[in-house]
Amino acid sequence: MAELFAIDERAVLAAEPDVVLAPEDDVRAHAGLGNHRVIGLAFPKWRDGRAYSSARILREQGFTGDIRAIGDLTVDQLVFLARAGFSSLAPERPIDPAVAKAALARFPFVYQRGT
Repeated sequence: MAELFAIDERAVLAAEPDVVLAPEDDVRAHAGLGNHRVIGLAFPKWRDGRAYSSARILREQGFTGDIRAIGDLTVDQLVFLARAGFSSLAPERPIDPAVAKAALARFPFVYQRGT
């Protein structure tokens, strides 16, 4: 799991995000995001998936730092988060690392390209 995500619900992750963007924020409108080490993208509700697009846009623009998913996250989202370009999580509710590792390993092949 560490190869795809850093998940730590009990302590602060190594570096706090330099900026946290809400779902309605357009990452393309924020000049200088490439100068940050950690960009947080908020998931205020489980059903709000706009941050997936933001992560993909950041990766397509060449951002190589940590993109952290923050908020209402579940284990069911992990494969999609990884494919969109997220590299760490800060979930509201704990995600068991063993369950996360199993979920990420469940589908080793995909048919569509990802970031």
